[in-house]
Amino acid sequence: MQRAVSVVARLGFRLQAFPPALCRPLSCAQEVLRRTPLYDFHLAHGGKMVAFAGWSLPVQYRDSHTDSHLHTRQHCSLFDVSHMLQTKILGSDRVKLMESLVVGDIAELGPNQGTLSLFTNEAGGILDDLIVTNTSEGHLYVVSNAGCWEKDLALMQDNVRELQNQGRDVGLEVLDNALLALQDLGAGSGGSSPGNSSSEEPRGEAGRAGSQGQPAPGGRPLPVWE
Repeated sequence: MQRAVSVVARLGFRLQAFPPALCRPLSCAQEVLRRTPLYDFHLAHGGKMVAFAGWSLPVQYRDSHTDSHLHTRQHCSLFDVSHMLQTKILGSDRVKLMESLVVGDIAELGPNQGTLSLFTNEAGGILDDLIVTNTSEGHLYVVSNAGCWEKDLALMQDNVRELQNQGRDVGLEVLDNALLALQDLGAGSGGSSPGNSSSEEPRGEAGRAGSQGQPAPGGRPLPVWE
């Protein structure tokens, strides 16, 4: 928690809240909500907490929604997306697993390069969208939506077991880490250039939280999209 907050303060970014259309107010009658590692940071900065997909997340800070929107469009903002499902796909057959579940050429991804993709069913119908990053640490880092947490995890676990029963080298680990998303129009100081892939699919590069040229110990990949 302290590391995540120190990164936000050191980089000088403005942390933004989720759009109100995606959230609903908290009430005493609702279930106990999960909290991200930045929960106390949100409260300390005037965050109005609401329920979203079983999590307590900020819908607004002291600024108005309009001011927050304009700041993001004109400069950049960080969003706490720690509630999203984060998984690590391990083993020499990790690419085979993901390419059996999503559209896109995962094998083509370079080190620390990610792509926006889609989980599909056997008929080709869309189940959910996700980001797959080919990390330089020898695993795939997958981020998908909190609202589809159980469905997405079951899909991946079932297919992992199926490949393992065939003698394939593949495994899955669910991560419980803080995750920040950087959003703006340019992201010129840290992201990849638009259209940097020959396939013209949405692509991005994963970086680590920390000072320039020096990752923070234990920092997680931060998908940066343009």
